[in-house]
Amino acid sequence: MSLYALGLNHQTAPLEIRERVVFHVERLREALADITRGRANEAAILSTCNRTELYLATGEPRAAANWFAEYHRMSPDALSPYLYTLPSDQAVRHAFRVASGLDSMVLGEPQILGQMKDAARAAEDAGTLGTVLHKLFQRSFAVAKEVRSTTRIGANSVSMAAASVKLAARIFPSLHEQRVLFIGAGEMIELCATHFSAQNPAQITVANRTLERAEALAHRFGGQAIELRALAEHLHQHDIVVSCTASSLPILGKGLIERALRARRRSPMFMVDLAVPRDIELEVAEMDDVFLYTVDDLSELVAANLDARRSAVEQAEAIIESQVGQFMHWMDAREGVPLIRALRDQVEAARQQELERAARMLSRGEDPAAVLEAFSKGLTNKLLHGPTQALNAARGDERGRLAELLVRLFRIRP
Repeated sequence: MSLYALGLNHQTAPLEIRERVVFHVERLREALADITRGRANEAAILSTCNRTELYLATGEPRAAANWFAEYHRMSPDALSPYLYTLPSDQAVRHAFRVASGLDSMVLGEPQILGQMKDAARAAEDAGTLGTVLHKLFQRSFAVAKEVRSTTRIGANSVSMAAASVKLAARIFPSLHEQRVLFIGAGEMIELCATHFSAQNPAQITVANRTLERAEALAHRFGGQAIELRALAEHLHQHDIVVSCTASSLPILGKGLIERALRARRRSPMFMVDLAVPRDIELEVAEMDDVFLYTVDDLSELVAANLDARRSAVEQAEAIIESQVGQFMHWMDAREGVPLIRALRDQVEAARQQELERAARMLSRGEDPAAVLEAFSKGLTNKLLHGPTQALNAARGDERGRLAELLVRLFRIRP
């Protein structure tokens, strides 16, 4: 297999598996050197919080998958249920979709493009980025640029999490200066944290009943973790609060919010309640200096943007499909390079032989015009000897197919 990708992502593996197969930056060069030691000629590794993928040229996928598992001290059988292996055009299409943000947890997010550029740069520095992978990554970057410049793939919010960020941006001039508190540690909070962390807020805090789960999520985004029972002590320190727990009763009541606002000296708080039943008492919405949005509020914003985003995705997929075809044509052409090189070598040998014969004739004083005539005839006979002999030796259908091929190769007009 000349080109393939293998790995796992947020769609195929839970967080506890993804955490175990991260390639840390300080050991990336070592890993790249190891995988190319007899297992692949070229290699690049893309490792983020949501995916770990190996892009490889030549080699056997099973051997690479075994190495992947063993490198992270896992058995191949334990890791294989979460892995995907994408050969040839599927790998190319996947790389283009990843770079364009179509395969991200946050559809259309731009951060993955920078992460792919880092992966290509690391492979180049390690000496494992050869001709095929270099071409693949450069085309991926070009495709991503085309998708982002010609579609509105990242312009509209199509998830509760994305809508939350968009609404927060209406309240605060810049999210870089805001402190964000996430209450809960489930999938929805994980998605929200992904969106908000992309805005580089001043601080991220995760509060959860189980501190261990809060710490695991906070660690991914460079934040801090607290226990849920410590909310009263920390609530006033945060400008943005996003809550989504499985509690049957509200976690944040009107009295708790009033005390937080007094401590904040009436500085506004933006709050999003994504829980059903609600985590935040309904009366909080009536308070001054509190901007509270519920699931229903965000649903309206999401619904308004769905059609536009679907249209953008369709456009992006069409761009990608066209580019996949072009890349595969380049790959196919590369397979003919050895034959073309051999053909040129053979023709060059014939040319040199006839040139030496012509030089000998000239040194004997023969007429230059006759020498040129002999040189041209000799070279022509040598070049046509193989095709003519093959055509004469062919029989039946083979002769017809060979004749058609010669007409194409030599552009003959019968």
